[in-house]
Amino acid sequence: MVQTSSGRGRPAFALDAVGQGAKAAVKAVWWTATGGLARSLTRPSDGPQARRFSPTTPAPIRTSLRRAYLEAFEKDARDVSAGLYPAIEDGPARPSAALREAADFIADAFEVDQRRRRGDGVEVREAADPSVYPTYYRQNFHYQSGGWFTQESARRYDAQVEALFSGTAGAMRRRGLSLLARHWRARDHRDAKILDVACGSGAFLKDLRATFPRAALAGLDLSEAYLGKARQRTGVGGVKAMAEALPFADGALDAVTCVYLFHELPPRVRPVVAASLSRVLKPGGVLVLVDSVQPADTPDLARLLEAFPVYFHEPYYGSYAETDLPSLFGEVGLRLVAEDRAFLTKALLFEKPAG
Repeated sequence: MVQTSSGRGRPAFALDAVGQGAKAAVKAVWWTATGGLARSLTRPSDGPQARRFSPTTPAPIRTSLRRAYLEAFEKDARDVSAGLYPAIEDGPARPSAALREAADFIADAFEVDQRRRRGDGVEVREAADPSVYPTYYRQNFHYQSGGWFTQESARRYDAQVEALFSGTAGAMRRRGLSLLARHWRARDHRDAKILDVACGSGAFLKDLRATFPRAALAGLDLSEAYLGKARQRTGVGGVKAMAEALPFADGALDAVTCVYLFHELPPRVRPVVAASLSRVLKPGGVLVLVDSVQPADTPDLARLLEAFPVYFHEPYYGSYAETDLPSLFGEVGLRLVAEDRAFLTKALLFEKPAG
């Protein structure tokens, strides 16, 4: 990435980092307040999940929680300052759009809470074609309205994750962007082919496009609604396909990115997807995996990880929490070369050995 001077002896990326920090602070306050309002109105802690939840780990220490939370923004700003990627706008640019997004999220929060109280995580199962979509996919993950299948779900997904994580979602997932940008810092990106698997509504695809504007990018997802949102957001073409059977030739891609997918896969499917991701990489190509931290990574935050699948319908999260990710990908020929963490997310960079 080329950075230009600001004309006053201070590099432009330093000014970008200041702006990134200021925007992040406003965003954090906004989504913390929005999420707090939704919780105060729906009171999920009064539901049956709360009564059944018997934690086995200690509550997080407030100072540790705050430190981990702030670290996500600090790392993001440092990477902008270092010129690894530009300052990236995560939310609506206009206050009116932000208000509409928040209002829509809060209105839908009542539907989500009712689904949570009923314990209904498969409301959409009969509405989705079983010949096209695997059973594990036909669920209301996070108890969201419409599962992965509606335009409304695609529209409000980003607001849901930002409210859940108090504005850190963009900064957390960019730990993966940071690893890839560092790894490719000396590389000419003009011939690079990058696929974002399970691209969802296109948040990470947007980050990739901003950082590697000369690379050939594509997003892949099973949801037509989410692919449509990603195309609208990024202008990048999308492919509807399963991660288990990527429609690309062996060794076709220089990089594959995969954000927040593996904790939503059943244990039997994870090795199949891992092999599929490895297959399409060129020798010397890299996989960027971004997903939840695991209890062994952050013992101080283990209570939050323990509560997450209880309150947000994550049926496969418990097995994910115990999965040895380096071993899983090592078995399909990828070796771990770098990793990073911020708050509740970790990023791993795997390389397919050349020759």
